[in-house]
Amino acid sequence: MKVLTYENIIVGGGLAGISAAIELLDNHKKVLIIERDIEENFGGLAKKSFGGILFSGTPQQQKAGIKDSPQLLYEDWMRYGAFTETESLGAQWAKFYSEHSISIIYNWLVSKKVDFLPVVNWPERGMDVKGNSVPRWHITWGTGYDLSHKVTNYLLHHPKKELLEIKFRHKVQSIIIENKKAVGVEVLNVLTNEKFSMTSENIIIASGGIMGGDLKLVKSHWHPNLSTPPDSLLNGSHKYADGAIHLDLEKKGIPSTHLNKQWHYAAGIPAPHPEEGKFKDGLSLVPARSAIWVDATGKRFTPPLVAYTDTSYFVEHILKTKEQYSWSIMNWKIAIKELAVSGSDYMTAFRNRDKLRLIKDVLFGNKALVSRLIEESDCFIVADTLDDLVKKMNQQDQNNIVDLEILKKDLKAYDDEIDRGKKYFNDEQLRRLVNFRLYRGDKIRTSKFQKILDPKAGPLIAVKQYILSRKSLGGIPTNLNSQVIDKNGDVISGLYAVGESAGFGGGGIHGDRSLEGTFLGSCILTGRVAGAHIAGTTL
Repeated sequence: MKVLTYENIIVGGGLAGISAAIELLDNHKKVLIIERDIEENFGGLAKKSFGGILFSGTPQQQKAGIKDSPQLLYEDWMRYGAFTETESLGAQWAKFYSEHSISIIYNWLVSKKVDFLPVVNWPERGMDVKGNSVPRWHITWGTGYDLSHKVTNYLLHHPKKELLEIKFRHKVQSIIIENKKAVGVEVLNVLTNEKFSMTSENIIIASGGIMGGDLKLVKSHWHPNLSTPPDSLLNGSHKYADGAIHLDLEKKGIPSTHLNKQWHYAAGIPAPHPEEGKFKDGLSLVPARSAIWVDATGKRFTPPLVAYTDTSYFVEHILKTKEQYSWSIMNWKIAIKELAVSGSDYMTAFRNRDKLRLIKDVLFGNKALVSRLIEESDCFIVADTLDDLVKKMNQQDQNNIVDLEILKKDLKAYDDEIDRGKKYFNDEQLRRLVNFRLYRGDKIRTSKFQKILDPKAGPLIAVKQYILSRKSLGGIPTNLNSQVIDKNGDVISGLYAVGESAGFGGGGIHGDRSLEGTFLGSCILTGRVAGAHIAGTTL
């Protein structure tokens, strides 16, 4: 077998791997990136994301009068993630992120010409556990597509680009470890099926998590609190995020931790344009807050699910139902005001940095997006009356299980409460909507207590939503240098793991759930830390 020698090998060309590569080039180190995908997809899943990142202490927050601090962020993180051990590797990484989100992540992105919208968003406030105390979710102007493009462009045109080599359509099948030191990798050329070995002083694993592929690892590590894995589970992760490297390392005494901690979304639909070769490709919606969420029979969830509030809570309660999927009921007026897609392909005004179009969408509604979703997806049901809507909903299920009378009763009760006036609101969803609209960033995209059955706001829209896999909250354990740690707690010399491969840091930086926006941020954080440690510098 042919053997090639390199100085530093990075396994994976996503945001974490690219961040590590830039750090190494900045320090005049030679780098080989081995990427399984085609060149067109260089940049990974970040390229298709909405591009939201969590920061604490940004100029955007300060200008808006948002009083935040690293300590407040850390306290929110520990509570929401349900950490019980503040000295665990994951908790240490969470503290490190909280303290350095500006210096290591925000400032670095700004230096690459990445910019953010002035309005800071406020997801994950929490249902039964308090989440973000203040708005922290910063949307990249241009979405993840622009962020990925600018960071990738910086890498490819780096002043030391002669030190960089990239091998596309190559798959790392195994990490070679001898006497607790990583010495190389075994590689397959996907196009020619040629196998060969590469030796290297340092290897950085940046190959993603376990939430993609054929979803087998997702289901085999299913959390017991989430009932059973649904047959309808959609794939919202990368098609090559199959956990192959995790399984390889486990055989060598380096087991991953917390793989049953997984970040799923509650409002997935089958992708209208599925990616070639991707199993059960799904699209993640950002559902409307003013929509009424009901189970497969048409019964409203109690307490009501209010979109954008607590992702894990939603997933857990939907999966407790027999059919394990849900519907959100709204009308045209609500949909064009509030509905969005968690991805760059559909959010064209954001992706294309079209200010006039964005202002128009905010003021008059994103009619083009809703029309496109209705046209492209069978999960969007439209009708002028509730009777016709339910008939169409039931056509999607042979058992005709949506109960018109139950749904009508719940919707009428909700609308009647709106008619009585805001000072008499006692419905939990309406109380939360009142609170949301107190903050400018939420008010501009939340309807003013819109009734569902209002004939002037029609037609009615029902969206059939499935659980969609997204991110691994667990992974390869690492210390604060991004060095891999084996089952005995010993450092594997020359081996690093970054991004989702490492559970975004320490094998579990998020704990049980995320404050949202910490995924892209921790890819940059862990990648830069690994590169700096190899180069012998500090950030």
